[in-house]
Amino acid sequence: MLSKRVVACLDVRDGHLAKSVKFVDTKNIGDPIEKARAYYEDGLDELVFYDITASNEHRNIMIDVVERVASEIFIPFSVGGGIRSVGDATKLRLAGAEKVNVNSAAVQDPDLIARISEAIGAQSTILSMDVLRVEASDSIPSGYEIVIHGGRKHTGKDALAWAQRGVELGAGELVVNSIDADGTREGYEIRLTRMIADAVPVPVIASGGAGKPEHLYDVLTEGRADAALIASMVHYGDYRVSELKQYLAERGLAIRTRW
Repeated sequence: MLSKRVVACLDVRDGHLAKSVKFVDTKNIGDPIEKARAYYEDGLDELVFYDITASNEHRNIMIDVVERVASEIFIPFSVGGGIRSVGDATKLRLAGAEKVNVNSAAVQDPDLIARISEAIGAQSTILSMDVLRVEASDSIPSGYEIVIHGGRKHTGKDALAWAQRGVELGAGELVVNSIDADGTREGYEIRLTRMIADAVPVPVIASGGAGKPEHLYDVLTEGRADAALIASMVHYGDYRVSELKQYLAERGLAIRTRW
């Protein structure tokens, strides 16, 4: 049985760790390098770093911050934000990222996924999806729409169809982020996560809404996610990574442990 993973997310703005609720009211809350080191030392399985304004500001990701984070941790490390070319992906790999996360640019140029996957491998090519719940329609039959540029732009794309297309193009993993649940700490969007996990043959990371250990258990079981992404619940000191992993292990899940 494959182990379930706990993944921490560092949303970074202007070099600072930031957090929002439903992609608005973003506040700087600390030092991403300090947090990365602490979570790694406490048993984190994987770290995701997002430069959350790079796409909207049409600029490249902050390579220096990526390099500093990579120097502090020795676990899988994926990076996203402003990746628009194979060259961008390669620079991040050289800076210490094992995986690259494409999002807005891939929606606008789907073949970007194929080009990056061919260059660095499907296992290192991650499709991140920012998803908003909408009324189901002919164009969005699942009732979930893809939005881009940090949730600022609607695309009219159906989330389920886009997930399947992304995998066909070469994405080896999906991050499914519910904007409706983001930062609320009221639980993951279980229906969304399960719908996509059941429809694709690659691992799915559930993102948005984690507030207590039970939420991770629910999305890893009922939601059928392969990994649970956490942010607020550890950034604000409500829980430690090791506490969450011990809780999941005690509930019978296969969890990588270092204690």
